[in-house]
Amino acid sequence: MTTGSTKTAGTSALPLFYREPAVLHSEAHAGWRLKEGDTAFAAGTPYVPIVLGEFGEAGCCYPVVFAGDTFLPVVVLGLADGENLFVEERAWANGHYVPAYVRRYPFGFVAIPGSDRFALALDTASERLVREGDDGMPLFEKGEPGPLTRQALQFCEAYQAEFQNTKAFADALQEQGLLVEKRADATLPDGRRYALDGFRIVDTDRLRDLDEATVVDWHRKGWLSLINLHLASLGRLTTLMERQASRKPPL
Repeated sequence: MTTGSTKTAGTSALPLFYREPAVLHSEAHAGWRLKEGDTAFAAGTPYVPIVLGEFGEAGCCYPVVFAGDTFLPVVVLGLADGENLFVEERAWANGHYVPAYVRRYPFGFVAIPGSDRFALALDTASERLVREGDDGMPLFEKGEPGPLTRQALQFCEAYQAEFQNTKAFADALQEQGLLVEKRADATLPDGRRYALDGFRIVDTDRLRDLDEATVVDWHRKGWLSLINLHLASLGRLTTLMERQASRKPPL
């Protein structure tokens, strides 16, 4: 009998997936290109961050919970550390939503020291990057960002703006004392046991006790709908258990 456990969204020196992030530069990366790739880089993570605009689609596929030091929302993708149940043969499982955080990789934003601005960066350790040759699409053309880089910049700008809204939402939940710590334990038919901890969910009793002014304000912001999507997504824990049960236990 095997036992597994995962603690969601612990702190890390580098952002999830990124090993050698560097600010994109027209001279340093002048000849670099990017090949088509897969999602094998996400195979070892049991959680991924999401932003508010993803609650609907993501919540239909995965449990949405709050985790980490700042209680930001994440989707739970596995019951054991080092295992994403939705990456199969280097590809994301068909019919399941792919989080924006995964889709933007290997691009991302890094904060510019001494300011509130961000710069487009990429993980220079990505297997998709080509430093010489003609494979893939160029990052720069004649010293200017190519179509791929411009598209990545637009995507990351939209993601960063949504991230700020997401942080405001999570901060409000925490300030109102609505987030409570939970633990989920699962025993599969073959005897394997799993424990999922280190996450929080909205307490429905405390939610009902919100004052009228806050309820009206959150309704206008669309936050009450997001809370309902979060609570409904918790039923996907059953999906995780079923998916885990379908996988053969390690030898």
